[in-house]
Amino acid sequence: MGLKCGIVGLPNVGKSTLFNALTNSSKAQAENFPFCTIDPNIGIVPVPDYRVDKLSEISKSKKKINTTISFVDIAGLVKGASKGEGLGNKFLSHIREVDAIIHMIRCFDSTDIQNVNSSVDPIRDLEIIETEMMLADLESVQKRLDKKNKKNIDDKMQKILEDVRERLENGKNLSELNSKFDEKIINQTGLLSIKPKIYVCNVDENSVNTGNNYTNNFIKKFGLSNTIIISADIENQINQLEKEEKKKYMDMIELKETGLKKLISKGYNILNLDTFFTSGPEETRAWTIKKNCSAPNAAGVIHTDFEKGFIRAETVSYDDFVRNNGWLNSKNNGNMRLEGKDYIVKDGDVLNFRFNT
Repeated sequence: MGLKCGIVGLPNVGKSTLFNALTNSSKAQAENFPFCTIDPNIGIVPVPDYRVDKLSEISKSKKKINTTISFVDIAGLVKGASKGEGLGNKFLSHIREVDAIIHMIRCFDSTDIQNVNSSVDPIRDLEIIETEMMLADLESVQKRLDKKNKKNIDDKMQKILEDVRERLENGKNLSELNSKFDEKIINQTGLLSIKPKIYVCNVDENSVNTGNNYTNNFIKKFGLSNTIIISADIENQINQLEKEEKKKYMDMIELKETGLKKLISKGYNILNLDTFFTSGPEETRAWTIKKNCSAPNAAGVIHTDFEKGFIRAETVSYDDFVRNNGWLNSKNNGNMRLEGKDYIVKDGDVLNFRFNT
């Protein structure tokens, strides 16, 4: 499974510029007028992981494959989008398909870049987008609970939808749903308002390390746990440089990590994801799983037959694999374990599955 994030926000907040930077491409058109992005652009990016490189080196692998993250650049939303304003519901529907939502928030002043509102106010802008998502959810729930559509949902789903409708109609938070209903069923509702969120404060070049009044006020209200500060323009500049030039430039502006690394770290954290590896002469590969994933379920990420016929997993931690310089020494030195169906895979585990076909 790869992480899929949708980049949303008001028009002209820097979504397409960030998308181009993250995907190191010019695939997304970035121009200075509202609704520049009509159809969503999708970019699939390898997740940088030094462990893949090291394991590949030790195993002398013919190829190495990183896990991936997909970014979806969704058209700018405006107030009234849930009722068809701007480019309307078409783009709200694209958000339903992502695992997490990246809220791109304008936190910079500029006379050159249009602003759909008369002032810069990141808190107001976020509230506009989240209100439109809630209104879109309410409309969707009401349609599904309509008499003619009720026959298509079971009792459990009906109870959740009725609860959601009551909350949305009364302006209540949907965060308490998890304490009342099963998470798997909640996820099947397709609600926009409950998707995990990352807030990206897009700042000018002078504020990338220190923030500014806009980011300070935003963080006071929404906290740091899901918020990162990025300059989309700087990210674009970084991704046009070669490796050595990139490092020199980042050192010069005292930027410790790229926006891509920040987003991946935050995304894996809010979605509770881990990485395990397979490594051998043919291939070293990273695989993304949910935290607390059992060994058979991890095997199923590779192929459903691996899960169905799971016998056991040869398991070595990343650190032991490196210290022992591979599988053979790990086994000879007692650092390779045979784990059964109840084993919970840990981040960094190097696994070799045994299974019946």
